[in-house]
Amino acid sequence: MRFRTNINKSAGDSVEKFEDLGFSKVDFDREKRTGYPEVIYGEGKTAVQIQQIMTKLIEKHGKVLVTRVDEEKGRALIEAFPLAQYDCTSRILQYGVAKQQYGGEVMVLCAGTSDLFVAEEAAITAEWMGCNVKRLYDVGVAGIDRLLAYREEITKASVLIVVAGMEGALPSVVGGMVRRPVIAVPTSVGYGAHLQGLTPLLTMLTSCASGMSVVNIDNGFGAAYQAALILKLASEGVHHEDPVS
Repeated sequence: MRFRTNINKSAGDSVEKFEDLGFSKVDFDREKRTGYPEVIYGEGKTAVQIQQIMTKLIEKHGKVLVTRVDEEKGRALIEAFPLAQYDCTSRILQYGVAKQQYGGEVMVLCAGTSDLFVAEEAAITAEWMGCNVKRLYDVGVAGIDRLLAYREEITKASVLIVVAGMEGALPSVVGGMVRRPVIAVPTSVGYGAHLQGLTPLLTMLTSCASGMSVVNIDNGFGAAYQAALILKLASEGVHHEDPVS
């Protein structure tokens, strides 16, 4: 289920670093420091608290992203912000439509349909941050022909976010196919010895595929943020001066 609409509102500038709401200190300076506004982690916060933080961030930036929002909170926040969008799969609420800022492409792959909640968190976050995103889902190693059928498309991606539960083998396979950064995301999807994501996490950390980095269990947001920073750096260009002899 999605609640979607559009918005076109420019962010205003502010000399304030943050605002203290008592229960939260809203960081207005984060976009200037890091390139992106503060993102709200919705789990553990009430709908009223999220609404107050959102109001402040929208006033300063014209956009906001909230992760880990359950459907009940999502409905309440959509009532408060009719121009926002809520996605039940990823549990993300976003306000403001990001324009594509960077060249290249982030490809989000996931091993199975059960991993979609993490894969969509990554994909929607990356889109909100201005990345061009392509999705390739249900291509786990249990049916590897499904993955190999898209080999040409996979090798064209600029950054790959690879999401997998169970034994977590998919990122290693993808890492051996491409010459681009691979960001591996273990999920909490699996049976008993999977240990709620610890098994794929350790598999990914001990992978022999070079150039692969790993984020925390179910952390699609963190993977997307890293991917966006990579494309941001590439789009800015890096100039090296000759060393002084």
